[in-house]
Amino acid sequence: MKVKVLFFASCQDIVGKREAEVEVPEGATVADLVAEVAVAHPRFLQIEKSLMVSVNQGYVERGEELNQGDEVAFIPPVSGG
Repeated sequence: MKVKVLFFASCQDIVGKREAEVEVPEGATVADLVAEVAVAHPRFLQIEKSLMVSVNQGYVERGEELNQGDEVAFIPPVSGG
């Protein structure tokens, strides 16, 4: 199944694009998606633990199961003042 993935800030820098369509197997979780992205972009694992993840604009845990057509956003911590 395909999910739309949005990459923000440092995630976008690592992956080289703002969004992508990623193929994952039925029953895949957010953690599975992270692993899939990391296969192509190993540096992604360096920031993964600090990321907030949303599915369809709601924050979720890594064990959240994905569905066809979901929109997943990887959001790194933001600093500033």
